[in-house]
Amino acid sequence: MPLITDEEMNNVSTNAAPDERVLENELRPRSLGDFIGQEHLKDSLGVFLQAAQQRAEPLDHVLLYGNPGLGKTTLANIIASEMGRNCKVTSGPTLEKVGDLAAILTALEPGDVLFIDEIHRLNRSIEEVLYPAMEDFAIDLLIGKGPGARTLRMQINKFTLIGATTRPSLISSPLRDRFGATFHLDFYTEEDMRAIIARSAEIIGVAIDDAAVARLAAATRRTPRVANRLLRRVRDVVQVENKPIADETLIKKTLDMLRVDHLGLDHGDRKILNTIIETFRGGPVGLSTLAAAVAEEMETLETVNEPYLLQIGFLERTPKGRCVTARALEHLGLPVAPLDTTR
Repeated sequence: MPLITDEEMNNVSTNAAPDERVLENELRPRSLGDFIGQEHLKDSLGVFLQAAQQRAEPLDHVLLYGNPGLGKTTLANIIASEMGRNCKVTSGPTLEKVGDLAAILTALEPGDVLFIDEIHRLNRSIEEVLYPAMEDFAIDLLIGKGPGARTLRMQINKFTLIGATTRPSLISSPLRDRFGATFHLDFYTEEDMRAIIARSAEIIGVAIDDAAVARLAAATRRTPRVANRLLRRVRDVVQVENKPIADETLIKKTLDMLRVDHLGLDHGDRKILNTIIETFRGGPVGLSTLAAAVAEEMETLETVNEPYLLQIGFLERTPKGRCVTARALEHLGLPVAPLDTTR
């Protein structure tokens, strides 16, 4: 069963070339047992999958939310694989007309998985088609126009809808309530990231020592997608320099090439922090103002950069806006001013 790729949404590198996407698919775990981390999610999902299999029914609809690159697409593929079914993939922005969704739903085979990425970006007319599809496995089609118009209900095969989002607050309550299970994917631990790197290195044939694994894991932003991207660049350096093994020195050299520091901050992260420090005196500054100052979209700041900066304590949110912390100043090699308690 072919795996699917999700949107490239991280600042570490640009969109992957076709052969890179193929390699990324090869690195994806294909079963729940191979999936590293997110233990509570795996335990719960494993029970629900087993129960559905015992009843010979499709798994109930699942909503996955979390930051980009944490494994939402991979889990959708795993669910389809564990159930022995196909996975049809689409995304909220591509479903512009009711007919687009109706065509997908009517083509699903019994038990298939429909994966909708960025489900929070569905328009209301599309959502209204999903309601009866999720509850009654039927779609309501409007026949005719004007006073003579009538609604025709068409039954469809039972299926599992998996929705993925980075912005759960933007999903309407009626749609959110129709999911039987909701799972949050959190950032991974350092131990998880080391295990993911070791597994991926073995798959792509890169020899890497323990110290190098630890050094690389610290720069992955606790995100598997970032880890695999960085590891592919390590492979390039190993190949060009004809090294028998990737050591800590080679990892540092690779990260320097990518302008990624030992904590995983890239040029975009540093630009955000420096802009707040230099232009707004450390903050507070509103999100829209900050986005304009760094020439970046608000959604990118909110879903890609900000969560990690908050996690590592470099940024804080206040009622008046975003502020840089003393820890961030220390990391950037800047003098730490006394905290402003009036912010």
